[in-house]
Amino acid sequence: MLNRIWISFVLIGFVATLVQTLQGDLTLFTRVLTGLFDTARTGFDIAIGLVGIMSLWLGIMKVGEKGGLIQLFGRALAPFFRRVFPDIPAGHPASGSIVMNFSANLLGLDNAATPLGLKAMGELQEINPRKDTASNPMIMFLVLNTAGITLIPTSVIAIRQSLALQQGLVGFNAADIFLPTLLGTFVSFCAGLVAVATWQRINLLCWPVLGFLGGFAALMGGLHAWLGGLPPAQMAEMIGLLGSGIIVSLIVLFVAVAAWRGVDVYESFVEGAREGFGVAVQIIPYLIAMLAAISLFRTSGCMDYLIEGIRSVVIALGLNADFVPALPVGLMKTLSGSGARGLMVDVMTTYGVDSFQGRLAAIIQGSTETTFYVLAVYFGSVNITRTRYAVACGLIADLVGLVGAILIGYLFYHGH
Repeated sequence: MLNRIWISFVLIGFVATLVQTLQGDLTLFTRVLTGLFDTARTGFDIAIGLVGIMSLWLGIMKVGEKGGLIQLFGRALAPFFRRVFPDIPAGHPASGSIVMNFSANLLGLDNAATPLGLKAMGELQEINPRKDTASNPMIMFLVLNTAGITLIPTSVIAIRQSLALQQGLVGFNAADIFLPTLLGTFVSFCAGLVAVATWQRINLLCWPVLGFLGGFAALMGGLHAWLGGLPPAQMAEMIGLLGSGIIVSLIVLFVAVAAWRGVDVYESFVEGAREGFGVAVQIIPYLIAMLAAISLFRTSGCMDYLIEGIRSVVIALGLNADFVPALPVGLMKTLSGSGARGLMVDVMTTYGVDSFQGRLAAIIQGSTETTFYVLAVYFGSVNITRTRYAVACGLIADLVGLVGAILIGYLFYHGH
């Protein structure tokens, strides 16, 4: 799918450029070529900026893992998942893998979450009576995986910080999307949970589930009550302070607990940081490839035609259309994480990383998931060919998450 999208961007952009050149715009091909070179340099600069930030965060996460805090967090979530997955036998190893996968996703550790998720799928396949058909626990697991709550959107924060430095924003707080993204992922998670539970007739009216959802909702409601009456600029400042404070506190907590338990904190950090370096370097070709195609599509004017078409429909419905430039990020995210990342960078570069559109694109990127990619990889890993209603429930969660992210963006940042 991503291959087709990439080819379409290039071919449609070229045809549009050729048509406009024949109509008299003799400098458009030059602008297109310049844009390709500029975006290639931008993609590389972003990736280089990611190296340090990703190395720092994955180093800290390795310290948390060696200190046992991440495992402790997983055990705390276990009662909730036992009620949501009633078909998994008590004590089966799949339960532990599922909890660890969600814990890694919650902390933004995509590179750690994927191996744990594939391991969980293999273990769920062991208790699956029909080996070519997705079981109920598999569907619940994948839908919640694609709509999982993200506490810290690590890669999005890292990209925002890198772009802010390029745009000369001194003292910019890239973590100010922490609370809006957390709310967006919670909305998506609840939508996916309710959709699958309704289909599987799972009773969600039990204390572990209600306690988890109610506690989270109460926390978010309290934060909104505290911040809701503030002016937009002060609200953004307080959200940034909250996000930064929680992240720094987690870092200190991980280091302190690991040191107390006798872990070689320095060596653990270095071990994790090596992984962060590899992750940052690995995305360079994917980021440049997508940015180049988007550049051709945008410079040719096609992106403007697409956005204006959507804007016209939104205005005709009597709605505020300021969110439209960020909308393609959410539409692409269901198909490709790297494609959505490229579109997010494009929005932040075009409108500014501190603009409403730039912040909204970051929230959407952190609040939605690559549904088709995740389903293809996870089901493919265990040779599942009949996915039943997994795609439908995943798309419901994505759509609700996208709408929720847009509304949350307006709530926190519009007018800032």
